[in-house]
Amino acid sequence: MKPDLNINKIIRTALQEDIGQGDITTQAVVPDTSMASGRFIAKENGVICGIGIAGQVFRLLDPSIEFTPHIEDGQKACAGDVIASVSGPAAGILSGERVALNFLQRLSGIASRTATMVSMTQGTKAVIADTRKTTPGLRILEKYAVRTGGGKNHRFNLAGGILIKDNHIRAAGGIGRAVEATRKNAPPGFKIEVEVENLNQLDEALVAGADIVMLDNMDIETIKEAVKRAGGRALLEASGKIDEKRIKEVATTGVDIISAGALTHSVISVDISLRLD
Repeated sequence: MKPDLNINKIIRTALQEDIGQGDITTQAVVPDTSMASGRFIAKENGVICGIGIAGQVFRLLDPSIEFTPHIEDGQKACAGDVIASVSGPAAGILSGERVALNFLQRLSGIASRTATMVSMTQGTKAVIADTRKTTPGLRILEKYAVRTGGGKNHRFNLAGGILIKDNHIRAAGGIGRAVEATRKNAPPGFKIEVEVENLNQLDEALVAGADIVMLDNMDIETIKEAVKRAGGRALLEASGKIDEKRIKEVATTGVDIISAGALTHSVISVDISLRLD
């Protein structure tokens, strides 16, 4: 991923947050003239993501620091693999270490979990997608990590797609009214997706002509019945309580999309360390 101005802003914010008024430990211990080199080492297996972001951390902090990737985003690393090396002024390397690792570990965690879920749906037509349940301010990076792991991005923000949820339905006075109002007032060219909680609502959404229906927190038997009732009239998206224990069974019901907030909101970071030589 090539950092753009928005991503540079994210990185600068993270550096300011971590360094504050100055890295007083490094300033006290490490001479300004001291040079160092080190290696980023995977301490467990995982799909790597965020290599470019980690390198950009050091470039923004001190352009004289050299960061060399040994693996590309999307590739798998095994425990003990050297995934990147860094060299240059020791003070800059030490001051940027934690921010670089935070990005690299978290994004790799998202990519790794996504890859696992995608692999568990092989042989089905289901596409694994993310949600808007991302860390505030980091959405562009976390959705990139989902793509790196083989998943797809749902709408990036509220302007990116129409999704009529339960509170929209209540405010509009029903599914039919909500869909009708959307057709009249929303920008043209967008597919209309409606979230439903039961089969009666599914029937309403289908009658109203929804393009996509999100099946929210339904059990497996209900999802199977929903697929049967829809009969291909709309794309079906399963959502809610999607994890590794349940995803394969959901995928075999015949739904088109499985969206999982767990890809980003409760991911476990991959353990990666920086070791100075």
